[in-house]
Order: sequence, then C-alpha cells, then structure tokens
Amino acid sequence: MANAKYGKLYIAAGGAGIVGIIVVAFLLVGPPKLLAKSDSPGFCAGCHVMEYEHRSWMHAGAHRRNRCVDCHLPNHNLAVHYVWKSIDGMKDAIMFYSGKVPDPILLSDHGKKVLQQNCIRCHEETVAMIDTSRDCWECHRSITHKRSGAIETL
Repeated sequence: MANAKYGKLYIAAGGAGIVGIIVVAFLLVGPPKLLAKSDSPGFCAGCHVMEYEHRSWMHAGAHRRNRCVDCHLPNHNLAVHYVWKSIDGMKDAIMFYSGKVPDPILLSDHGKKVLQQNCIRCHEETVAMIDTSRDCWECHRSITHKRSGAIETL
C-alpha cells in the first residue's frame, strides 16, 4: 500500500517537473512577438553599453539592412541559432547587471568564428574565388563597429 502511495507521488512530482520545465522554456524563449522583438537592433541597443555599436551600425552603409543577429549569431541551423541566442543573451545580461562589461566590447573567439561564417554565407559568390584563411574584417576594416562610416578598406 505504501509503495502505491509513493508511486503516485513520483508520478505527480514528475508531472509537476515537466510542467515546470515547459513553463521555464516558454519564459526563456518567450512569446513569438517578444522573440521577434529581441531580434531587432533596437533591442540590442537597449543596454546603454551598446549605444556606440548601435550608432556605428546605423552608419554602416549596406550592412544597415542587417540585424545584429544576422551577423553575430549562427544562422546555418535554427536550433543552433536559438541555443546561442539564449547563451549570448544570458551572458550579456549577467555581464551588464554585474557591471563587468568590458570597454571596449570585443568579440570572443566563438564570436569571431560565427561572424566569419556569416560573412562567407552572405557573400558566398564573391568569396568563392578568394583565399578565406584570413578574417574578412582584416581587410574590410570599415565593417567593424569601431570604424563604420570610415572610407577605409585596406
């Protein structure tokens, strides 16, 4: 009789755990409109530490059509995109609220790989005939947030 009681208790606890995971997942991913809003450059600029990057992006010529996530998150797979969006978002929130945002903000090694892959993804036909062993921004320095708007390519 006691075993049946514990069995029901385990089932109830397991069910509550699953419901809890679903609720947490929904809150982390959010409703579709919130998810779409978090893809916008205005959302990224919402933190005052990103004001400079947002301002320079506004003057970035052709790349102004792109959103931050188009360059700074993996875009080859939707699941990978959202996993990294969650990881980067949590990291950014922790850095911001702990007051440990570096000045200047620099790309991580992972961020550099993602950015390079996205440059190649968007400019695939152009880069098919050149050596891609160097990072694109080594030659195209005006693409970086620091030098956006500059008339400098080499």
